[in-house]
Amino acid sequence: MLTAEGLCRNVITHAIPAKPSLLKALLMARSAPRRVVFVLFDDCLLLDFAGPLQAFELACETSKAGRAPYVWQICSLKGGSVKTSSGLEVMTTALADCDHKNIDTLMVGGGPGVHRAAAEAALVDWFRLAAPKARRVCSVCTGTFILAAAGLLRGRRAVTHWGSCDLLRAKHPDVSVQVDPVFVHDGGIWTSAGVTAGIDLALTLLEDDLGHREAMRIARRLVVFLKRPGGQAQFSVPLSMQASEDRALEKISSWMQENLGRDLRVESLAERAGMSPRTFARVFRQKTGRTPAKAVEELRVEAARRALEESASPIKEIAARAGFQSEEHLRRAFRRRLNVLPHDYRVRFHQG
Repeated sequence: MLTAEGLCRNVITHAIPAKPSLLKALLMARSAPRRVVFVLFDDCLLLDFAGPLQAFELACETSKAGRAPYVWQICSLKGGSVKTSSGLEVMTTALADCDHKNIDTLMVGGGPGVHRAAAEAALVDWFRLAAPKARRVCSVCTGTFILAAAGLLRGRRAVTHWGSCDLLRAKHPDVSVQVDPVFVHDGGIWTSAGVTAGIDLALTLLEDDLGHREAMRIARRLVVFLKRPGGQAQFSVPLSMQASEDRALEKISSWMQENLGRDLRVESLAERAGMSPRTFARVFRQKTGRTPAKAVEELRVEAARRALEESASPIKEIAARAGFQSEEHLRRAFRRRLNVLPHDYRVRFHQG
């Protein structure tokens, strides 16, 4: 999508006929900083808004355009001091004093107090009024519940913290809840997964506005190892196995990760676990939320992804080491899991 800045450049470079009033409007749009509004509530999670805020601040510090590309405002329903879940208090502006007609990016986080906030009629009504006028509306972690309460996610795909997906689905059956992604973009609405996913989301918003090079420079300033794509799973296979608190399953998981090139079909894994294939498949899915076949593919994709980031090895060699039958099988798995091809992934995320 062509930004106002790009359009200005196009008009000037190629001498596209335009009225003076149009050129003036475009130049004003180019010079005007984008306004970002963060909405807080009592018992919100500090990192949900502090992480994205830091990314926007660094965009202003590192800008080479001679101007700050963003300004921001931190608001709450009543204004004044808002106590976060960690006990740290943040001074805010009342939403009644926040001009909802001139918001570029509207962002709300989550936290222990999110369900009380989502029940506040005045807060929800403000979101209903302000959201359609903003260029984009974003939630971090369980902030998704506030957008859902305002009816902004009706008929849309959305994600939240993996531990709250079932609750979001139960409370808002009109929302298509996605369990795996780090973040989801549906129309002008962006929702993201737990806590640090807000930084991934902010970096993607910055990339849309300022370009890939600037976003990666900000990521380096944040010492973020990798700017994760939205389609990457928020809760990896090894983590899901550890979270199951099943030592036998954790042992199988460790063995699988260390032996990706071996036969990892259900029959082989079941034999190693001392179960019948049917029982193993049932227990595995119950504990991890995945079939064994899906888990194996995700483990292999994770291994290949790390190799693409960290090494210059040929993709064919990486595919073999990760346990894929061929480079083509790796390409298909990458497209399914990450919606990107291995070569394109390396170009974007290689750490060399």
